[in-house]
Amino acid sequence: MQIKEIRAVQIQFPRIQPRTPPRRESWRQLSPIGLPMSFYPEFPPTLPWKTPGIGGRAVWVQVIAEDGTWGLGQTSFGEPVAALVDYHYAPLLTGRDCFATELLNDLMWRSSKRHGSVGLSACAQSAIDLALWDLKGKLLGQPVYRLLGGPCRDKILCYATGDDLDWFMELGFKAFKITNPAHYSQGIEGLNIIEEKVAAAREMVGRSAELMINPVMAYDVEFTVRLAERLRPYELRWIEEPLFPEDLEGHIQLRQAVTWVPIATGEDHHTRIPFRQLVEHRCVDVVQPDLHWCGGLTEALRIYYIAEAAGIKTSPHGGAGSAFGQHFLCALPECPLGEVGVTAPPGVPLEEMARIPGVPVPKDGYVTPSDAPGFGMDIPENWIVPWDHSRPSGELVAVL
Repeated sequence: MQIKEIRAVQIQFPRIQPRTPPRRESWRQLSPIGLPMSFYPEFPPTLPWKTPGIGGRAVWVQVIAEDGTWGLGQTSFGEPVAALVDYHYAPLLTGRDCFATELLNDLMWRSSKRHGSVGLSACAQSAIDLALWDLKGKLLGQPVYRLLGGPCRDKILCYATGDDLDWFMELGFKAFKITNPAHYSQGIEGLNIIEEKVAAAREMVGRSAELMINPVMAYDVEFTVRLAERLRPYELRWIEEPLFPEDLEGHIQLRQAVTWVPIATGEDHHTRIPFRQLVEHRCVDVVQPDLHWCGGLTEALRIYYIAEAAGIKTSPHGGAGSAFGQHFLCALPECPLGEVGVTAPPGVPLEEMARIPGVPVPKDGYVTPSDAPGFGMDIPENWIVPWDHSRPSGELVAVL
């Protein structure tokens, strides 16, 4: 079956109006969050959603086969990625066998060498690859997790990311990741702010719950070492993405200095090569590829097997909160936890905030992927519109 068309698109989702009134605003409206740009006073942690580079606009990709069957994939970062899809990758792949996933990915990989395979190019490749897997599942009448070898678990254990811990506990979650409220440039004041937040979180969730913190590249090595010493009493499951992804030597130094708490990272590492380097140097305990950014499902599988061979676990960034990640987590054994970013205001059921029809939401801290063909997303065709390169638009997506 040949590929008839590949195109960047937008999905015109209906506006959601939850039936249940919230008890209070979501943590997304209230929590200060330290980010890399917080180094500069004009982008303080108190204004996280106005910080450049936090996610950009959602880009969807539609791959259409010659019989009219189509698949969808998703990534971020707006017009530059959409342009790569439409003007670089689509002409390269159109007319080829849509089942030849390895060939198609290798073509994308090799064709990107002059402009760079990581970053925005990897994001464009991710969306195309995810759409190809969705299409393959639909053509074969199988859910993607079965194409990966079938389920290895009945349900996926999830952890909730965010700061409404009382609400997350009420929803049935037993593992939690809180946001980071400071930047390394704040020095000892930042250390005090973070420790106070972690201490309060541990007191709330208790000693029987897993607890993590998510710096999002806002630390340097010195700050992370000092903070890790401060946080010893709180028994964190991991500290996530404390450093810039390019700083391999910093990760090595950090792992040598901090041995009492695991280090997780990977959401902003693109393609398998940086993950291979992390694993070779044993400077990461949990790898966290984002299927929307790392190169897609095909590349995430390579990353998983590199880590698995070294006894290192994989927990995809945002995995249990997306159809793509749910199928990955369901099929691969060494994936103990799936992340769900819970932005529903306290009191509003997750089902009332669900945006994509056909994608399950967690219940009592677990989720099971759809068994419908492909990734199971039930998006009507009339919601899909071409990307307008003359007037870049789309929904702003801020991703932690």
